[in-house]
Amino acid sequence: MKISDVYQAQRRLSATVHHTAMPYSLTFSTLSGNEVYLKSENLQKTGSFKVRGAYNKIAKLSETQQLKTVVASSAGNHAQGVAYAASERGIESVIVMPRSTPIAKVTATENYGAQVILHGDCYDDAYCRAAEICRERQGVFIHPFDDEDIIAGQGTIALEIMEDEPGLDAIIVPAGGGGLLAGIAFAAKQINPKIQVIGVQAERANPLVESFKAKKLTNAENIFTIADGIAVKNPGEIPFGYISRYVDTMMTVSDDDIASTIIHLIERSKQIVEPAGAASLALALSGALPYKNKKIACVLSGGNIDVGFIHKIIEKGLVSRGRQMKFSVVLTDKPGSLSDFARIMAENSANIISVQYDRMSTELHLNETILHIACEVGGFDHGKRVISNLEAQGYRVIFEQK
Repeated sequence: MKISDVYQAQRRLSATVHHTAMPYSLTFSTLSGNEVYLKSENLQKTGSFKVRGAYNKIAKLSETQQLKTVVASSAGNHAQGVAYAASERGIESVIVMPRSTPIAKVTATENYGAQVILHGDCYDDAYCRAAEICRERQGVFIHPFDDEDIIAGQGTIALEIMEDEPGLDAIIVPAGGGGLLAGIAFAAKQINPKIQVIGVQAERANPLVESFKAKKLTNAENIFTIADGIAVKNPGEIPFGYISRYVDTMMTVSDDDIASTIIHLIERSKQIVEPAGAASLALALSGALPYKNKKIACVLSGGNIDVGFIHKIIEKGLVSRGRQMKFSVVLTDKPGSLSDFARIMAENSANIISVQYDRMSTELHLNETILHIACEVGGFDHGKRVISNLEAQGYRVIFEQK
């Protein structure tokens, strides 16, 4: 791939995708100790960067052959990107999705013009069925990341970043299969070889991080993260070649940091960003970056959060930031005990969310009960004061979770 391939991709995309905004954030700059800009691909058409690579691939193929059908396997953003791109070019698209795919994502993909087929229990099952459909319908398979035309399409993000802020010191990019990171790293380094490109993965889904360290492509047997958009067991060989050459470092962030960052984005920037898309900013805010006072762009790669899942992410983020806590206390099982406890909590400005009685524990005396509490507090220090005041008034805290 040459830089001219990325510029050609930009021309193909110019009338279709958004040149997304990259605003400066005073809030996140203050929190991170660096000058932070947010590349808002969560506001891209279809809600993520994926449409760039998909459209470039399909448009380029259309220049040299008569495309009738394109096929893809995906449970998320790639499905919608392919469906939209194919529809824009007047081409039939068939997307195979696992049966566990949320209905909202299935509907969104269908609304972009695709025929959706639900098959199997995981991505691998869907991929195998998609390969069969390709042969049956003589279609063309559109891979989500292991393809140079896909990588070139994703690289157009770097062209926009470098045009909007040519003085950047670093770009932080979420990585799953590696196509986005490969494209941005390649294009950015052609324009400014001194710019730092940092890839980020979730701690428990980090085969590219391990591959980068080992200097050879490795796969992950098990992955677990809330950032499903970058939860890829088998990264691409083609992207890894570019990552090995052009990426400066690979790092990880925790799910707690990602969830906390999603809440920051909602509260401070009024932006909805999916867990995978928030990983870049989560790294900037984590304190793990090896420098300060640098000009950094964080790629917010997507904003497609399943509505049925977002409340879980928000709850996790509130707990990780000390805004919610769960603990248990032992009460004397007699009238008035609960009201006394509630009074103390109110005096300490702690808002009780839920209460559960437990009289069955073997640790209890006959006249005792355990009260399991979830409450809202103002942060870790406030939570510690609440616990200390309870203990000072004779309550035995037997379990505490932050």
